[in-house]
Amino acid sequence: MAGNAKDAVTALRMALLTRLCSPSFGCCVTAAERAPSTGHRTYCRFLKQVNTNPQRIACVGLPGSGKSTVGRQLARRIGCRFIDSDHVIEHRIGSSIREFFEREGEPAFRDLEETVIDELTQGESCVLSTGGGAVLRPLNRQHLHARTTTVYLHSAPEEVFRRLRHDQNRPLLQVADPLVRLKELYEVRDPLYRETAHLVIETGRPSVASLVTAIMVELKLEAWEPPRP
Repeated sequence: MAGNAKDAVTALRMALLTRLCSPSFGCCVTAAERAPSTGHRTYCRFLKQVNTNPQRIACVGLPGSGKSTVGRQLARRIGCRFIDSDHVIEHRIGSSIREFFEREGEPAFRDLEETVIDELTQGESCVLSTGGGAVLRPLNRQHLHARTTTVYLHSAPEEVFRRLRHDQNRPLLQVADPLVRLKELYEVRDPLYRETAHLVIETGRPSVASLVTAIMVELKLEAWEPPRP
């Protein structure tokens, strides 16, 4: 095939990849996957992921336990897409979750979250970060456990409080005593996280890289080496 024809085919393939992985499809793609320099190899890897037996890894845990941070790094390490269910929800409602909570209430949010979790756990290969309260709905627990390999990032309430004490964007923590609230959430949710999870990882104070490595070792995941230019 002539050079110009090859370039045209690669451009068409990359346009398809960009379209399928756009925010309107509920996906957050890592920078490595979007880079044009990966060209044909990135497209081939994308096709490999779209199969009848996709690999989905879900992260669950308290707000502030590191689900998005760890999940994004894990996705990058294994060459997979990263999806944050809260970001998908915010894209659909056109506002922040905090604003939706205040306007519509928690039950309405949980209904929407259940729909999104159902869709994402039937989708293509990805690392999925879920909202801290996703496990409150039995159907979410069922879908996560049956359709994904679920990792519980376990953090003590005191550790989460240390990370979130200045965060103003967590609707359930906008109370007089956030630490007491976190302890209440932990008491209710910890058994549900454990019921849902296939693997429990203690977060504590290790680096994000150490946590990702621990998950990869436990799940026997191989690192993806990006193609060289």
